[in-house]
Amino acid sequence: MTKRSDQPPVRGDPPKIPLLDTGVAGLNTILNGGLPALSCNLIAGGPGSGKTTLSMQFLFANATRARPGLFITLLGEPSLKMMRYQQQYGFFAAPKVGHAVHFLNLTSEALAGDLDVVLQSIEAAIARLHPGVVVVDSFRSLVRGADGGNEDGVQRFMQRLALRLTTADITSLLIGEYEQMHTTNPVLTVVDGIIWLTQAIDRNSVVRKLQVLKARGVAHLPGLHTMKLTSDGVVVYPRALPLPTHTRAAVATRLGTGIPGLDALMGGGIPAGDSLVLAGPTGSGKTTFALQFVAEGLRVGEAAVMAVFEEHPEIYLARATAMGVHLHAAVAANRLRIIYLRPLDLSVDETLEAIREAVGQIGATRVVIDSISGFEMALAPTFREDFRESLYRLIGTLTAIGVTMYSTVEVAEQQRLQLTGHSVSFLTDMIVSQRFVEIEGELRKALVIVKMRGSNHSREFWSYESTASGIVIGNTLREYDRVVTGLPRRQRRSAGPARQA
Repeated sequence: MTKRSDQPPVRGDPPKIPLLDTGVAGLNTILNGGLPALSCNLIAGGPGSGKTTLSMQFLFANATRARPGLFITLLGEPSLKMMRYQQQYGFFAAPKVGHAVHFLNLTSEALAGDLDVVLQSIEAAIARLHPGVVVVDSFRSLVRGADGGNEDGVQRFMQRLALRLTTADITSLLIGEYEQMHTTNPVLTVVDGIIWLTQAIDRNSVVRKLQVLKARGVAHLPGLHTMKLTSDGVVVYPRALPLPTHTRAAVATRLGTGIPGLDALMGGGIPAGDSLVLAGPTGSGKTTFALQFVAEGLRVGEAAVMAVFEEHPEIYLARATAMGVHLHAAVAANRLRIIYLRPLDLSVDETLEAIREAVGQIGATRVVIDSISGFEMALAPTFREDFRESLYRLIGTLTAIGVTMYSTVEVAEQQRLQLTGHSVSFLTDMIVSQRFVEIEGELRKALVIVKMRGSNHSREFWSYESTASGIVIGNTLREYDRVVTGLPRRQRRSAGPARQA
């Protein structure tokens, strides 16, 4: 007699579901690698949200002569008209049409309203072509007018269609035009994945977003992700999640600021991988500080990325030259990348992706954002609503990959020590505050290091000047009280060393 074991059978790792490249920049990241093979998916959204373009990108990315792609049109625009517009995108490969990519228009069958005939036509095309990818556009146009709008008939049709597609080893996309998604919709129980596209108008800005509502077998990134239609087709910017920051105890390297005397006030410079915010009013020299930080990095062999929002790069470089900071050679040698981001419908994730790409391409260790104020103004109004949360993700993601962040922000208030103007001081490791003060009838510039995590630093106010050779740190203002008001009072004190934190 065979002895029965009370232990459960030992099982190996479950087989992994093959994933297909979506052909859409950023979407693979959101889907944790790609779209599951042999899955049936719904691409839904309102008119003009990019459903057809996204589906067409997936089709061309995966269609081959051996396993072609089949695009089926139901009660939509004719195939020739659709191709006329889709061929404007970079993903469209004309040589594939008729060989690896096929189009089938079932408008006549759909207008007749008989779902059985429509299904038979689809099955016949599948049997003839043996496609690996099938797109049905737009199935909702079909089911709204078919069978008198009978819901039971629609559900049976969808179940039969999904069954036919999956049993034929096909990955399918069903395009549905929906302004809103209702949980009672029978389609939701049939499909394996749902990708929801939206576009919203906020004042003069149009923002497109993508959300994966359902993805069987895939640990996808949740949330709404910014989406754009470009000359290459649909581009998605994943909503970056904050990554664990570097361990403070392990950070030993300090970066020079390029400003004589300032490193000493910081206890040796800026800890590598930290984030610094330089806050000050107009004319206080914020850009000059940032340029000298970049120039110092270039001098010691590092590479840098600068994201600017208020001036075109050529004007920015010319102004840098006038300040005595010469950067043209570094740009030509691809050691400095200046990213100009000015559109008024900009998203934080788009900015982050542009910076991350530039950092990876040139191996940058220093990143400058000049300025946070200009960055906020360039954002679409929708993204300004959660600017602090977005800035947190931006700073967290960049410092997590080892770069040192140096951001400037304009502060208008002069009657108190306002740190950043955006209530984001808790997001950064270091804060240097600049201000104008009146001393003996003369307007002078002063700075103080407000915050510096894990480091000893000067707590004194120091005067500084903007000269033809750059910023020059002057004397301490420890003989004055009420410096934060801009109208300090001189007090007699015994001489002594500058106090440290």
